[in-house]
Amino acid sequence: MPDTLTPDSTGPDPVAPYTPTERTLPTRSRGRASYDRDLVHSILDAAYLCHLGFVRDGAPVVLPTLFGRVGERLYIHGSTGSRPLRAADASDPGLPVCLTVTHVDALVLARSAFHHSVNYRSVVVHGVAVTVTDPEERRLALDAIVEQAVPGRSSDARPADAKELAATAVIRLDLDEVSAKIRTGGPNDEPADVGLPHWAGVVPLTRGYGAPVPADDLDPAVAVPDYLSAH
Repeated sequence: MPDTLTPDSTGPDPVAPYTPTERTLPTRSRGRASYDRDLVHSILDAAYLCHLGFVRDGAPVVLPTLFGRVGERLYIHGSTGSRPLRAADASDPGLPVCLTVTHVDALVLARSAFHHSVNYRSVVVHGVAVTVTDPEERRLALDAIVEQAVPGRSSDARPADAKELAATAVIRLDLDEVSAKIRTGGPNDEPADVGLPHWAGVVPLTRGYGAPVPADDLDPAVAVPDYLSAH
């Protein structure tokens, strides 16, 4: 989604890095952490599935869900009956959450079991999620969530009607307390293990898309759109 902020937000300096906090400073492998704004955005924009963590009835809960980014804000949607979305509406000033996104880029196989790892790109966002009530921002948020998964799709589908909008809740999480973490490269074997007769190296992983499968009731005259073929 383009870096376009919602009408009521001026946003932070779009160039300055995010400010590290106690919660965004890793306890180990600090050299892999980054607060670069463009890097964080690129990791978020390459995903459409996040994990949203919060506390419910004194116990931790983590839910996988779709999201969309608009500038320095993330949007998540769900049913108005969803407990976390109701909590974001009822609590003041909102619902404390932790949102994560992770891409696994490769398996890293070392000579010792201890040094096996993965190459990855991840983002962790801490903050307080609040319910979006402004009609214009709600529509922008829902379009952003669709665009995050399939760019070009939001303008090629019927918008939500009044009944659907009434059944849909949207929450917003500002990108304020944020960090990225990345691992690249090969295995970090102990010098004494280098001569062991075990294969070591990297197994790259790639994300792919299959050919689109039309719905059973789709009119055969409706062609696969170009934005979908591009996948």
